[in-house]
Amino acid sequence: MNLDTLPVLSLATDPAVLSREIGASFQQFGFALVKDHGLDPALVDRAWDMTAQFFARPDAEKREYAISGISGARGYTPFRTEIAKGAKISDLKEFWHVGRDLPAGHPLGHSMPPNVWPDAPEGFRETFTELYAAFDRVGATILSRIAVWLGLDEHWFDPAIADGNSVLRLLHYPPVPDAEDGAIRAGAHEDINLITLLLGAEEAGLELQAKDGRWIEVAPPPGALVVNIGDMLQRLTNHVLPSTTHRVRNPDGARAGFSRYSMPFFLHLRSDFAFHTLPQCISAENPDRYPVSITADDYLQERLREIGLKA
Repeated sequence: MNLDTLPVLSLATDPAVLSREIGASFQQFGFALVKDHGLDPALVDRAWDMTAQFFARPDAEKREYAISGISGARGYTPFRTEIAKGAKISDLKEFWHVGRDLPAGHPLGHSMPPNVWPDAPEGFRETFTELYAAFDRVGATILSRIAVWLGLDEHWFDPAIADGNSVLRLLHYPPVPDAEDGAIRAGAHEDINLITLLLGAEEAGLELQAKDGRWIEVAPPPGALVVNIGDMLQRLTNHVLPSTTHRVRNPDGARAGFSRYSMPFFLHLRSDFAFHTLPQCISAENPDRYPVSITADDYLQERLREIGLKA
């Protein structure tokens, strides 16, 4: 495998072959590029259009959907709210969160607030409800391939993510003036969740940190997904699958005058999932780093405090 180039994998590949390929890419990079994922191009195009329309609204109108007391879990999060763990400067971005709708009285309802929907653009709710469900399906398929690579049954993750606290984020990075405080679009960070599925990385800026410390550009072909390991899967696998540091750097030259949009789907475990390190990921050379169990929701709340979304 080229040490600087991520392979482009096809979700249509034979499952056993794809399991080997995706495991190798994740071990090397913590990332993989995936095409033939089955997301409807017309649905994705509609979602991009609605994302741009929403973020073009006046700031005061967008802030009407910033809901206090839910740590940004749903609705709008204003520009320069989020900060990378350990950073001192907030990111140059604003975003909108769509989550899973649970029926009234669901036992996990306390950890997953209801969605917030804007009054415009028309069709926003229907579009992103459909896209959320599509990401959910693709994410489960990718997890089934990861499970096989780990020596688990291909359906091992199914109950772990059933009614999971996954979030679809619509991201807007506005044009970048000279940031006098050294801010960048997204500071170096690792994702909290199990895996992330990202659309929109064709626009330059996303970089991952290689094992030797160098920054490598992540450049998928048009329409392909960028998939990366989050801290929850790293914890579950005792770091056999690494959660890789990545960032979105500021654009150069004329591109600094343009907005950048992306749509990451943060695939989460059930809120009540209890972490227990997978036995096959523990050895004399790699002893269990996490002998004390914690639930997925407790872990999430801890990390939300670290990135400034929870007091």
